Amino acid sequence: MKGHCLCGAVTITVPDISEVAACHCATCRRWGGGPLFTLDHDGKLEIEGEDNIAEYQSSDWAERAFCKICGSHLYYHLKFHDHFALSAGLFQDAKLTKLSQQIFIDEKPDFYELANDTPKLTGEEAFAAFSPANGEDA
Repeated sequence: MKGHCLCGAVTITVPDISEVAACHCATCRRWGGGPLFTLDHDGKLEIEGEDNIAEYQSSDWAERAFCKICGSHLYYHLKFHDHFALSAGLFQDAKLTKLSQQIFIDEKPDFYELANDTPKLTGEEAFAAFSPANGEDA
């Protein structure tokens, strides 16, 4: 499936994904004004227009990417095992059918509540779930 930024300068192709996750951490909310809705992908991305991508290292273990031209959020990348949380908004034609989980639920502000019945992980639980396995260096 293919997705692209607002101006079309960056196109990302990934295998079909139907589930969406939501991150409520303070950084994601500051980055986009609300929860970050993502499609999870492990491995390399097929990207057209890679020269139009800017990356910002938002922590020691992750970076966030956006289009240099229109500013669209592209992905959050966990560097230690090539996990990408791709912005769900890039994939307007995809058949996204399910909200699969919510993470950093302990940082979610009180002014909204998603009604979907999903697993809800705290920040500590999310870090445990996504940490490098077997003592690998982060």
